[in-house]
Amino acid sequence: MPLLEVSDLKKSFWAPDGTRCTVIDVPRFALDERAQVALQGESGLGKTTLLHLIAGILKPDSGRIWLAGQDLTALDEPRRDRVRAMSLGYIFQTFNLLPAFTCLENVLLGMSFGPGSDRSFAKKLLDRVGLGGRLGYCPRQLSTGQQQRVAVARALANRPRLVLADEPTGNLDSATSDEILDLLGSLNRAGKTVILVTHENDVAARARRIVRIKDGVVVADEAVANASLPGVHA
Repeated sequence: MPLLEVSDLKKSFWAPDGTRCTVIDVPRFALDERAQVALQGESGLGKTTLLHLIAGILKPDSGRIWLAGQDLTALDEPRRDRVRAMSLGYIFQTFNLLPAFTCLENVLLGMSFGPGSDRSFAKKLLDRVGLGGRLGYCPRQLSTGQQQRVAVARALANRPRLVLADEPTGNLDSATSDEILDLLGSLNRAGKTVILVTHENDVAARARRIVRIKDGVVVADEAVANASLPGVHA
């Protein structure tokens, strides 16, 4: 059984002019354990909405989302939140770090929604992303790239099987973008399934599989020859 399977998935929203606008229409999408996929498409065409549906943040109008053997669409919001906390790690484009909390506290907070806080493991995660010497720093004391690394560590706080990364390089310079992509590659090689949302061709080309989305519809699904996301093992 795939780790993730989507079937007949549809989601729409009301437009300002009063018409109903379909933003997601995916007949089928599936991922096996340890897959590494880039969801590629222009901004505003449904990629983030699809991630939110997979994460259980949004509920579809119709269709099914199976994650780790559970039908998310059959669960109420509290139970979807629980599945997300236990099975998913979400890396937001805008980081969503709490500014008054330190790096360590931000990761520990992520743990509080799962099995519980583990200070030793939180420190290990921050060390793994290169911030072992910044445990007591607040986000404002970090560079943009370092803040994204904290967001990656927080996404791994509950040992998720699936990591969702929404435009993780969108706010970064090219050198820092490479560092984050290297880190995501090392997570995949260490056993994590990774879905990366991007509108950039060079970023998508570093995944093992590219799923192209246009107007909320999957228009292409292809393997990438000689894909490479190099990096230190995590």
